[in-house]
Amino acid sequence: MSTLVRTQDHFRLGLMFAIGSAFTFGMSGPFAKSLMGAGWSPTAAVTARLAGGALVMAIFATIVKPGWVREARAHARVVVAYGLVPIAGAQLCYYNAVSHLSVGVALLLEYTAPILVVGWIWGTTRRRPRAMTLAGVALAVAGIMLVLNVFEGAHINTAGVLWGLGAAICAACYFMMSDEVSADGNGLNSITLAAGGLVVGTIAVVLLGLTGVMPLIFTANNAVVAGLTVPWWVPVVMLAVVATAIAYTLGISGVARLRPSFASLVGLGEVLFAVLSAWVLLGEAVTAVQAVGGVVVLMGLALARQGDRSAEVTAATWPDAGPIEEVAARH
Repeated sequence: MSTLVRTQDHFRLGLMFAIGSAFTFGMSGPFAKSLMGAGWSPTAAVTARLAGGALVMAIFATIVKPGWVREARAHARVVVAYGLVPIAGAQLCYYNAVSHLSVGVALLLEYTAPILVVGWIWGTTRRRPRAMTLAGVALAVAGIMLVLNVFEGAHINTAGVLWGLGAAICAACYFMMSDEVSADGNGLNSITLAAGGLVVGTIAVVLLGLTGVMPLIFTANNAVVAGLTVPWWVPVVMLAVVATAIAYTLGISGVARLRPSFASLVGLGEVLFAVLSAWVLLGEAVTAVQAVGGVVVLMGLALARQGDRSAEVTAATWPDAGPIEEVAARH
């Protein structure tokens, strides 16, 4: 087999993994919202996702990388930062946004993270972004306004928008300190980061719920998925296994075979898959204006990433997968 054929096969496999990761990540919001419809609080839904995902990832990591716990301890600062900010923080904000908004709108708000990163870099380095980057940012902002129906004078759910922007901030915060993390995380395996981060995130969310700061409410009520009434554990298993463990594993495998910049663009497909999943599983539909706005947002984010090829902006264009992209690319 020639080198060219091997390279093409390598790329195709990586592309399949990346698309699969975006698809499975996109299912997170719909399954979580089905649990909320059954009486679960957003914090409880996050706990179910992270705890189940942490268990599956810990088992997987133990099989493929037996020394992952020791490695996680050696890089405790990175693992804890990852678990607290992009995992626990972003998921809590995103699920609370989903409880007020449609899944697609909530996810698009989280995907404004690259815009925040561009602003942070501009403010801290005094390095003015390229014209293409600024055009992309402006396009994305205009798209968000279309998604929120601002131009039509529609009522905006302020709480949902604030939670969505909070998710974007949590996603962006990690990349704002990427230099420090990359230095400290040199040699940290991506599987260790994912498994350790999920464990830390689970502990953080549970402790937050037990303090009463954010309600931790579970029920044994049936949930409705795709018009079918199913036991509560069905969406829980789908959240933990499919939308978390499988999604992270596919993401790691995909980025390891693709350039991070290309993988980040493929990751934008998560929004499309989330909207489709919400339509199929929850019956949530988007208006024509919102659909156009969503396309405009994704075009703007892609344009901004092309204009600013810094590692922070490139990585931040796939907020759910987080810094796994950066670490996986080094292995």
